[in-house]
Order: sequence, then structure tokens, then C-alpha cells
Amino acid sequence: MRTSSALAGLCGLVLAAAVPGTGAAQSVAEFYKGKTIEFIIGTSPGGTYDQWARLIGRHMGRHIPGNPGFLPKNMPGAGHIKATNYLFNVAPKDGSTIGMFSRNIPTRALLKHPAVKFKPEEFNWLGSPELTNRVCVAKKGSPVQKGEDLFTKELIVGGAGPGTAVSTTPAVLRGALGMKFRVVEGYKGAPDVILAIERGEVHGICQTVAGISTSNPGWLKEGKLVVLFNLERKPLPELRAPSVFSFAKTEEQRQVLAFYTSNTELGRPITAPPGVPKDRLTALRRAFDATMKDPAFMAEASKQKLQINALTGEELTERILDLGKTPAAIVDKTEALLGPKPKKKKKKKKQ
Repeated sequence: MRTSSALAGLCGLVLAAAVPGTGAAQSVAEFYKGKTIEFIIGTSPGGTYDQWARLIGRHMGRHIPGNPGFLPKNMPGAGHIKATNYLFNVAPKDGSTIGMFSRNIPTRALLKHPAVKFKPEEFNWLGSPELTNRVCVAKKGSPVQKGEDLFTKELIVGGAGPGTAVSTTPAVLRGALGMKFRVVEGYKGAPDVILAIERGEVHGICQTVAGISTSNPGWLKEGKLVVLFNLERKPLPELRAPSVFSFAKTEEQRQVLAFYTSNTELGRPITAPPGVPKDRLTALRRAFDATMKDPAFMAEASKQKLQINALTGEELTERILDLGKTPAAIVDKTEALLGPKPKKKKKKKKQ
């Protein structure tokens, strides 16, 4: 009996060694060979997040051992929170799923948005393809034509719901500085707000320079949209407009602006879920870095008028951890300026 048991055990070891991934850890190449990585995108099709994610997905697989394919999957909802919750709680944690979400996501978590079911510091951040600048603009000929006008005249801007920058930015500026923004909600995203400006439904938007330039190339250069100010600390000479910080009169106002606008330093963040094996995480991070320098990727980005100004996964992680150190009083003040939180939906009782 002992001999039979020993022989059976030996046979089991031989079979385990013969089957890849059984009895011994798979290599990164073995895991990814023949696989498709699902790329979750927190917006509906169209717009710069979707554009960047699909572009990266077409090139990144060449730089991952095993050369997996990529399958983009749009998952809009709750200002990117729906997709972020999915990646954190539901998606496989084996490196077969990644996602790109709004740069506002870490801030929304600090502000304790009721829909948030994730911890930004526990994600495995892979990098960002660009750093962009955010501006508030008005249609030429509208009542507001410079930043100072916002203290005496109302600017009607479009919004895309709680958690989206086009909605939260005017809310914070209205509460912190007293600027007269009126937000008209109900648009699916920034591209729809741009169309609404063209139709005359609203007069402005707070959006990234890249987003505006992608939706309507030439509008800024041609003067169809007037830049009122940019949201970073330093003004941008090429926009010929001041920084919003020039309108802050108190230290608290400056601190609130610094906290709220710090997310622009996160670019277009890409992440993998918590728990991804370290070797696969490293492979994904280095593949992202290599993609940013890939001639074919760079050529296609240039053709689409996308500017590459990348952050590594390690740099992105450091910035998100620093954001988490914001004083609680400033977080609470910003949260109050954003207005009432969306109410949680009550679960229906089973009959």
C-alpha cells in the first residue's frame, strides 16, 4: 500500500510539472499568451479618456511578454465611479483587467462620496499618458468675457453629473470664491456640453485644454471660446489668461483651490486592481512606459493631436499617496462647497 501511495504521489508531481501553471507559478509570458486584457473605460465612447484608452490598447500588448490583445469596454456612470468600483471589487485580480478613470477619482474618495467603494491607495497604478491643463471658458459674445466678470455676471455652464469635473469645478469656484456660475446638468459628458455651447443652450464649460481641442480643434485659437482662467497655480502664457489663484483673497481659499485642483497632476490615470501578482504588475508598468516611447504609438498620438507627457506608475502612486495627506479641515471645507451628497438608493425588500 505504501509503495502504491508513493508511486501515485510521484505520478502527481510529474503530471503537475508537465501542465503549465500547475504545481509551479506561471511566468508572465505564459500567463498572457493567447489572452485578451479587458480595458475598462469610465466614460461613454467619445472624448479624450476613451480616445487615450483605445489608442494605448492598440499598442501596449506588443510590450507585454506573451503579447496579449486588448478589449476596450466602456462603463460610464456616476462620474467614473461605477467603473472604478467594478475594477476594485469585481474585476479579476490577476492582471487580465485594467482601467482608465477620471483624475478626480482619488479626490472623490477623500470627499467620501457615498457611491465610492474603493481605496485609491490600494490600486496598482500603471501610469498616465498625459498631463493637461484645465480651464474655464466662455463663448465669445456671452455676458462673461473675463474672469473678473464672474463676480458681477452669471455664466451658464453645462454639467455631466456629480463627480465629473465639468460639474464640480464651477461648484467649488462658486462656493470658494463667490463666482457666479450656474450649472445646467443632464449632459452625458464634456463633448455633449461643447455641442450645447454651439447650439446656444449654455455659454461655457470648465474642461481640459486637451478635451476642448479634441472636440473642436481651432475654437481656442480662433477665439470662439474665451479662456477666463486656468486652474493651475501658474498662468499659462499661451492662453493669455490668469490663474484662478489670482482671485483668491484668503489662505483658506488658496488651500481649497490647491486641494481641488491637485488632481490635474494625475493626468489620465490607468490602474490595475489590488492584488495583482508583483511580476505581472511590473510587466504592465514597464509595458506602459515602453508604449509611451513606441514610434508607432507616438505617430498615431500625433495624428490624433494628442500630446504625450507621461507619468510612470510609481510617480502616479506617489502623487496619489501625497493627495491622501491633505488636512481633514480642507477636505471637509471642499466637501461642503460641493453641496449635498447624492442619496444612496434604498434596496428593495424581498417579498
